[in-house]
Amino acid sequence: MNGVHLDSLRLRLSLLFALIAIAVLGLVYVAVVPGLQARLVADKLTDLTSIGRRFSPQLQKSVGSSVRAPRINALVRQIADQSSARVTVLLVVSGSRLQLTPQYDSFSAVKIDLDFALASVAAQTRRTVSGTEVTSGGRVGEVAIPLTFSRGKHRPPAVGNVVVFSAPLRDAERAVAVVRARVLAAAGFALALAVLAGVLVAATLSRRVARLERVAMRVAAGDFTTTFPVDRDDELGRLAATLEDMRGQLAELDGARKRFIATASHELRTPIFSLGGFLELIQDEELDEETRDRFLGQVRTQVDRLGKLATDLLDLSKLEAGSLELRLEPTDLSLVVRAVASEFEPRLQAHDSNLELRLPGSRLRALCDPERVAQVLRILIANALTHTPPGTDIVLTAGRRDGHVRLGVGDFGPGIHRTMLPNIFEPFFTSDDAQGSGLGLAIAHELAERMDGDLLVESQPGRTTFTLELPA
Repeated sequence: MNGVHLDSLRLRLSLLFALIAIAVLGLVYVAVVPGLQARLVADKLTDLTSIGRRFSPQLQKSVGSSVRAPRINALVRQIADQSSARVTVLLVVSGSRLQLTPQYDSFSAVKIDLDFALASVAAQTRRTVSGTEVTSGGRVGEVAIPLTFSRGKHRPPAVGNVVVFSAPLRDAERAVAVVRARVLAAAGFALALAVLAGVLVAATLSRRVARLERVAMRVAAGDFTTTFPVDRDDELGRLAATLEDMRGQLAELDGARKRFIATASHELRTPIFSLGGFLELIQDEELDEETRDRFLGQVRTQVDRLGKLATDLLDLSKLEAGSLELRLEPTDLSLVVRAVASEFEPRLQAHDSNLELRLPGSRLRALCDPERVAQVLRILIANALTHTPPGTDIVLTAGRRDGHVRLGVGDFGPGIHRTMLPNIFEPFFTSDDAQGSGLGLAIAHELAERMDGDLLVESQPGRTTFTLELPA
């Protein structure tokens, strides 16, 4: 970002500002200069037409009459002086081909370099014609007016002469040149300002983007202590705020990952060390059979614990990765509750506890994955048996409320301390020193959320209830 590359933001923004300025100024130039020139020429021709209509009657009376040529020349020069226009009277000679010959001209001492094409048109159409002509001295505006004379009562008048009023368009061209020069000068100045503004704006934006890039690179390298600068409430500021939220979430995930790895390593290390110790004791040849059987029972318990921990870790990793597939289908949850309850009869007897079912009289249907619902119920019942003293009864309820199906697992144990409730669904968190991996409730909570439901807990001394809510 330090240098200006061909694909850099700074260069592209500067070029964009310059192109916008050029386009706008080009449109202004095209809209102003040609139109101004056309309007000035049109105004000049309008003035010449007015002059022609004013003075042509005088020439109509003199030309073609008994007035002598010197007097007509004097009249032509007088009209030219009064109108500030060149006055030329052309004689129309009819024949096989129409010919026009200059007869009187206010600039008689100067060579006539006009071709008087408009005069020929005026003679043929018998109408006033205006236009421009290019000469060696520049463009000239012309107005040609036909002068007619009567040929009798029953014959239409004939065109004997054409008077041409002409004037150079140097003033109009000079005015257009001045306007063109000023527009171009203003365009150059505006273009320079636009380029300068583009460079300044692009430099500011590129510096802000560079700051975001530096922080992003540090975050990508694993440094979550740095923060994205949120300096303004604009698009880049909102982007920085979004990136800052992302950085915070990544920091939380990184911390959770590190805690997860540390706790998982600890949880795996304990049974592995235990297994190693028991195996060393079992290898003692002097060990009696009763003690050996007891040690083998402990080994079996630790192996079961490792197997359950590995299964729970696999399920939790699948849930967090989003790779655990759910098969939603219409399900009668009363059947699921009864099936899960029957699975715990041996453990309930060993725990000296009773499991009471409180189910509605009719079917309790919901769109869910019955296997995952059963898994959540197994986790909740096993959790109640693990964290309550022997002889503690359990209640399993099912019902419908506020458009949700609610499955509750309650026990009458000592309860969970209120300071521990906010963390109860975190991986590896346990509320007491009882045996367990601390993954069951985390898995149950994730499964509930994956089924668009929720897992709630209420606890006080003598009563703890976990409630699974699912959309009906």
